[in-house]
Amino acid sequence: MRHFLPLKVLQLMVTVCVFCSAVVCAEMTGYARVTQDGRAAVATVQPRATEAAMAVLAEGGNAIDAAVAAALALGVVDGHNSGIGGGCFAVVHWADGTIEALDGRETAPMLASRDMYVVDGQLNRELSRTGALASGIPGSVAVYDYMLKKGGALKREAVYRPAIALAEQGFAIDQIYAERLARNRDVLARFSGTAEVLLDDNGQPWPAGHKLVQPELAKTYKQLAQQGAEYFYQGELAKRVELWMKANNGLIRQSDFARYQMLKRTPVRSQYRGYEVVGFGPPSSGGVHVAQILNILQSFDLTKLSELQRYHVTAEAMKLAFADRAFWLGDPAFADVPKNLISETYAASLSKTIALDGTNKAVTHGTPAKAEINLFDKHTTHIAVADKAGNWVAITTTVNTDFGSKVIIPGTGMVMNNQMDDFAAQPGVPNVYGLVGSEANGIAPGKRPLSSMSPTLLLKDGRPVMTLGAAGGPTIITQVVQALINTIDLQLPLAQALSAARIHHQWRPDALYLEKSASLELRGGLHKLGHNMKDLGPYGSTQAIAFTKEGFVAVSEPRLEQRNRR
Repeated sequence: MRHFLPLKVLQLMVTVCVFCSAVVCAEMTGYARVTQDGRAAVATVQPRATEAAMAVLAEGGNAIDAAVAAALALGVVDGHNSGIGGGCFAVVHWADGTIEALDGRETAPMLASRDMYVVDGQLNRELSRTGALASGIPGSVAVYDYMLKKGGALKREAVYRPAIALAEQGFAIDQIYAERLARNRDVLARFSGTAEVLLDDNGQPWPAGHKLVQPELAKTYKQLAQQGAEYFYQGELAKRVELWMKANNGLIRQSDFARYQMLKRTPVRSQYRGYEVVGFGPPSSGGVHVAQILNILQSFDLTKLSELQRYHVTAEAMKLAFADRAFWLGDPAFADVPKNLISETYAASLSKTIALDGTNKAVTHGTPAKAEINLFDKHTTHIAVADKAGNWVAITTTVNTDFGSKVIIPGTGMVMNNQMDDFAAQPGVPNVYGLVGSEANGIAPGKRPLSSMSPTLLLKDGRPVMTLGAAGGPTIITQVVQALINTIDLQLPLAQALSAARIHHQWRPDALYLEKSASLELRGGLHKLGHNMKDLGPYGSTQAIAFTKEGFVAVSEPRLEQRNRR
C-alpha cells in the first residue's frame, strides 16, 4: 500500500480558490463584517452565514448567539461542508475571562468494531466514506445548545430564526456549492432522501443560481429551536435515524444518540513570542501540533532568515510534527497521548534536527519525556466571532468530505457525516486525506476519531487579541501556523497574513505542497534544498478576527470571493 496523497486528492480536500491579494473587510465582501458600532465582528466562509450572525447581533445578541446563528446558517447554505449531522470543536473565551474547549466530535456507534471495514481480509475504504456505515454520532447540536444556555443573550428561537428562514424560503446556490453537487452527483443519486433534495427530477445536480429550498431541514430546526438538544438526542430525530440505519444495514441506534455527551476538554496552552496560544487538545491534533510547530520554530529568529530559509524551516517543523501525529495522537480516552509533545524542551531537541542547508530525509516520530505517564486527559468550515464584552469564539465544524456520507436522513433534511473515515481503519493505511495513523486512532465503540480541526485563540497579557481557524483537512493545522507566523513574526496586517503563499507538509507523503502564487525563485530554492515539490492551486479557507488599536479587524479567506466569481 502506498502511503501518499495524490495531488488531485489534495485539491479536492480543500477549498480551491483563485488567489486574491486584496484586503478583505466588511466594506468589500459579506464574508467578514464588523458591526457599525464596532462592538462585534464576524468572519465565516459564506456571506449568508455572516448575515445571519449580524442579524442576531442587531437584535441584541452577543458573540455567542452570533456564532451559533452562523453555524446553523452554514448547515443550510454550506451543507457540503458542515451541518447538524456533523461535529465540531469550539474554543470559547467567555465574558468573565474563563476559557473552555468544547468537544462536539462524533463518536463511533456502540455496534462498531475494530475491523468493521475489512471484507474478506481486504480493507474496503468505501464503506467508511459513503453510506450507512460511514457516520458517527453527531455532536455539534450538543455544543451549540450548551453555548446558548451558558452565555447567550437571546432566546433560542431568535438564534435559529435566520437559519430557518434560509431553509424554508430557499437561497440561490453559489458556484462552489454547484461544483460540489456536480462532482458528487453519481454518489448522491444512490440515496433517495439525498437525491430528493440535491438533484432535480432527472437526477441531475442543481446549477449555480438555483433556489434550493429545504423544508424538512427547516422543520428540524424549528423543533430544535423549541425543544433544544433534547429533541435531537432523546426525541423524534434519533428515532428517524435508527429506522433508516436498520433499513440500510447501518449500526447507529437511538441509544447511541441518547448516550452522546459533549465533553469539556482542557485547552492546550503554549507560549509563542510573548503571546499565549490557546488551542484544542485530543482528539483534535490541531492544538497539539500548532503548538508543537510553533515551539520548534521558536529556536529560529524568523525575521532574520531569508524568505527561502523561513519557508524551509517551517516545512521541516511541519514534517516533524506530523510524524508525531501519526504515531501518538488519538482519543485520549482510548490512547496515551503525551503532554510533552508541546514541551518547549522537546521542541528544542527536534529543532536541532533542522538544517538550513538541506532537508531531513530520516524523519520519524520522537518520544517526548515521560511519554508513558504525563498524558492528556482521557470538508470543514470555521467561524470566528468576537465582541467587546469579552466573548471570543472559535468554532470549527464539519461533516468531513463533501456532503459527508452522502446520506440525508428522510424526514430530517440532515446530511450525515462520514467521520468514521477519520479512524485508522488499519494501521499505516492512509485515509481520504492521505493521513496515516496507528492503533492510537483505531476504531472502538464510543470512541472519537482523530481530527485536524484547530480552533485557536491568541492572548496577549491575558486578554484575547485574535480568534482564528481554518478548513481543509490536515492543511488546517499548517494554515493556522502560517497565519500566526505572518502576524506575529512578520507583523503583516491580517488580510495580508492570510493572503501570503502557503505551504503544507504532512510527513507522509514526503512532499512539500506549495501554492502556484509563490515565486519561481522560492520554488527553485526549496527544490535545491531537497524538498520534493508539488504545485497546488490556491487552497484552504482561514477565518480570523483581530483586535487592534483601531478596533476589530475581521478577515475571511481572501481566496474565496473570486472563487465564486469564476
